[in-house]
Amino acid sequence: MIAFEGREDLLTQLQSQLKNNELSGITGVRGMGGIGKTELVLQYAISCFNQQLYPGGVCWLRARDQEIATQIISFAKANLGIKPPDKLETKEKVKFIWQRWPEGDSLVIVDDVTDYAAIDPYLPPASQKFKILITTRINLGSSVTQIEIEKLTDQAAIKVLKAIVGKDRIESQLTSVKTLCQKVGNLPLGLELLGRFLARKLDWSVQKLIERLESKKLEAKALIETESGMTARLGIAAALELSWVELNDAEQKLACLLGMFSVAPISWHLVEMSLSKKDTDCLEELRDEGLIDNSLLKRVGQGTYQLHQIIQEFFRIKLNERTDKGESLKKTYCKVMIGFTKDISDIPTIDEIDELKKTIPHLEEMINHWISYLADEDLIWAFEGIGRFYEGQGDFSLSLFWRRKGVNQTQKKLSAKNPDYLRSLRHLGLFYLKLGNDKEAQPLLEKVFEEIKDSEEEGVLGIRLRNDLGALYFRQERFSKAESFYNKALELSQKSLFKENSDIASILNNLAKIHEKKGLSEKAKSLYDEALNLEEIGDFNFAQILDNLGNHYNMKKQYREAEPYFEKSLKIRKSTLGEKHLKVAESLSNTADNYFFQGRFQEAAKLFKQSAAIYEELFDCEYHKTVEVKKSLEICDLAIRFWLIRLIIKLRLCF
Repeated sequence: MIAFEGREDLLTQLQSQLKNNELSGITGVRGMGGIGKTELVLQYAISCFNQQLYPGGVCWLRARDQEIATQIISFAKANLGIKPPDKLETKEKVKFIWQRWPEGDSLVIVDDVTDYAAIDPYLPPASQKFKILITTRINLGSSVTQIEIEKLTDQAAIKVLKAIVGKDRIESQLTSVKTLCQKVGNLPLGLELLGRFLARKLDWSVQKLIERLESKKLEAKALIETESGMTARLGIAAALELSWVELNDAEQKLACLLGMFSVAPISWHLVEMSLSKKDTDCLEELRDEGLIDNSLLKRVGQGTYQLHQIIQEFFRIKLNERTDKGESLKKTYCKVMIGFTKDISDIPTIDEIDELKKTIPHLEEMINHWISYLADEDLIWAFEGIGRFYEGQGDFSLSLFWRRKGVNQTQKKLSAKNPDYLRSLRHLGLFYLKLGNDKEAQPLLEKVFEEIKDSEEEGVLGIRLRNDLGALYFRQERFSKAESFYNKALELSQKSLFKENSDIASILNNLAKIHEKKGLSEKAKSLYDEALNLEEIGDFNFAQILDNLGNHYNMKKQYREAEPYFEKSLKIRKSTLGEKHLKVAESLSNTADNYFFQGRFQEAAKLFKQSAAIYEELFDCEYHKTVEVKKSLEICDLAIRFWLIRLIIKLRLCF
């Protein structure tokens, strides 16, 4: 018998439900195979017997693949001495028994019901005397009060293993034990099977068992063989197979598709897009009446559904068992998922980030498990899209991880001169450039440029690379070289059949900064104005140009004229990128500088603090921008103190 951890509250809930259920007298305990429905009801029955809560007796019946009427008749003869006349039909015999059942409250348990209509004619009549308890994987409908049974909590799962394997052995390997519990999604049957296996294998470490599970999945011996003394009679895969055979072909196809997703919540529109040939109403029926009603899928929110980890693995086995090995489903799934990455902006807005949060786990799952079914031309977007998402959230380490992985994958699958491989190198180099890491950015960007310059592949990639390299050389104060790259990029972009105003705006903005450095203030201003007058340049470019215009007026000591440009840029960036973005920190610092030059020291200090906090959160206190802003804050604090001292002196002189 499995250690009964984490279910104590359910026993109380079950007792309360049975006591208060006046509508039909029937209570259902529902959940997926292996979740512990039978064990819960068994523990309840034992508790009731010990407390003598049902003086009329407890009758246990098994519904799956067994004749329930025969069980009732046999139970009555053997335990109650009730022998219905042989001349009666089966239904009449059962009715005869219920009518002569002993006085007092009685509990009738029907375990593992697969078809309610098949047992309904044989259940006791509605009466205060009979309490009926049913375990099932299916939805019994609104006429039966049902209790949903969930997986165990992490703490309860570990307690189960301690009870079976031994406290000392489990606590000495606690990190690995937590991973082991995750492998079976805290499913009670899985935990009991694994615990009993470890109890037999005294020389096995938990890590060794984890490695075996990773290689064998649901076919691992530890998840197949049950033992005497267990409530469950089947291993996990065999238990789930009982639900699988209840599904029709269309429901099974839907299940196979769902198995490709991550175990994270799934937005239903992703499924609809992957099975676009199916009518949406028909697809919902397959979902609700097939998978949800058989406890194979769970609704977790509006338009959102989720698989248990074990069910996901089971569905994947079934996917690979399809006639075509699930090839068409896999390719369709990948095509749909990659469509989302192509629409992610270079600098994603907070609205884009919010929309993508539910999709990203499934994109990552696609890369980790199904990338071989992705078309070559789509490969680069899988990694770049996820990289942009994490960059937009300020998680630069994860963004770097996915971009590096993208370079490795494209290099492995494509040729060294393939445009998509070169684009992946450029994306990685540009990311380093944004972070101010010129040491890593320069060799990548220069390598790609050498490969594509003056070639047929140059096109838009060549224009953008020249702009990137111009920005790199500008930061290195190699202004003449930066200017030549910007000028060539502008010339090519204006000639290009595929010219993008956002590219032109960025180049004009960068050229204007060069002219600022050369002291050509009016020429710089005209370039800024030209960039702003272009249509559809995007919020990111618009805010950047405003910021630079503010700096333009600051340099001319026209601080009041500069102020609205900084403030408008800050407002745009906050509204589109969120409160804790790298570019917001930049705008805060620039606006603070402007306030400082105007002598508005307290306002400046407030913004410097906010900017420093963002830089420190995104990077650390050693990051060069963090250090710069903190120095500005110190100077601002000194100015405030000096101003206060002067004010005090003036006041004293007045008196």
